[in-house]
Amino acid sequence: MARSKTLVSVLGFEPFRVGGGEALAREVSVQLAARGWKNVLCFLSPPTDAVREYLSLPNVSIEVLPDSWKLAWKPTRGLARILARYRPEILHMQFTGFISPYPWLAKCFGVKRVFFTDQSSRPEGYVTRRAALWRRMGTRLVNYPLGRVVCISDYVRDCWVAYDVLPASRFVRIYNSVDASRCAAVGSALRRQYGIPEDRKVVLQVSWVIPEKGFDDLLAAARHVVDEYPAAHFLMAGEGADRRRLMAETVNAGLEDHVTWTGIVAKPVENGLYAAADLVCQVSRWEEAFGYVIAEALASGRPVIGTRAGAIPELVRHGQTGFLVERRNPGELALRILELLRDPALRRRMGEAGRRLALEEFDQKTNVARLMELYGI
Repeated sequence: MARSKTLVSVLGFEPFRVGGGEALAREVSVQLAARGWKNVLCFLSPPTDAVREYLSLPNVSIEVLPDSWKLAWKPTRGLARILARYRPEILHMQFTGFISPYPWLAKCFGVKRVFFTDQSSRPEGYVTRRAALWRRMGTRLVNYPLGRVVCISDYVRDCWVAYDVLPASRFVRIYNSVDASRCAAVGSALRRQYGIPEDRKVVLQVSWVIPEKGFDDLLAAARHVVDEYPAAHFLMAGEGADRRRLMAETVNAGLEDHVTWTGIVAKPVENGLYAAADLVCQVSRWEEAFGYVIAEALASGRPVIGTRAGAIPELVRHGQTGFLVERRNPGELALRILELLRDPALRRRMGEAGRRLALEEFDQKTNVARLMELYGI
């Protein structure tokens, strides 16, 4: 059977909200359609109605491939069925394991080009070392059919080059990206929704509420900030294992009038989450591979305070688009928050510089066009 002008995109995440991964999938589909190609999106679970509507385009098919990130028989068999059904020319894997049977499976089904994107953050304090000889040889064998590895930051690419598991020429950096046109101009409605007084200055963090994202550090910094600047308000958006504990600690610290926990916001950009903020924090403890939240905040014209962790210094240019602080240092974090809250001109200047950077480096149309070039279509 002849190949079809089809890309199969294995996306190992659950599409429950319109976030960075969903926005990337849609833009890829849009640019494929302009070239006469189809896109088969394979998620871990069925999309929510809102996401399905967002991704619904004439050239898009949606499949469910549970556990695609696992090295197991069931997802391998599931992908085999998808490859047999659509006969694609290209397979692109994201949010899946680097060591998997998928590249050779694709070769068996006649797929012409195979790509992998590494979206993985590393543990806190991770030190990159050259892999052992047996691991280098095994990885090259397993990934022989793999064409190129897309790295979402220089940090990620540098890690892979240091591992020496594949030739350095196989790795290419294409930043994750955002659609700046989606950024809301105002956030007053969202402030009213959560009962945030109009005179408050809002400090926002958006992420999974897990230890690696540094919410403990931000909450500790909030105590210092509110003592010195009572008009400060902290907006904590996201869900995770630590949210209930941190909400209880918020009450115990007497900060319930200055901290709002939103849970998941389905469309953070369109709903005005960033527009409602005066500044945005991303105080991760682990080595971030990229930072969608940072890119979205910059595109929204908001200064960002981030940690010196992983790829964050590539997005937060210290003294230009925001500030960098050491991880697990609430005192330093509080000082930088106070500096920005007290200086509207500095916030405006950094916000404008951040938006310029986002348009130059993280523009979705531009970066997806680079991906099309890599595909060779």
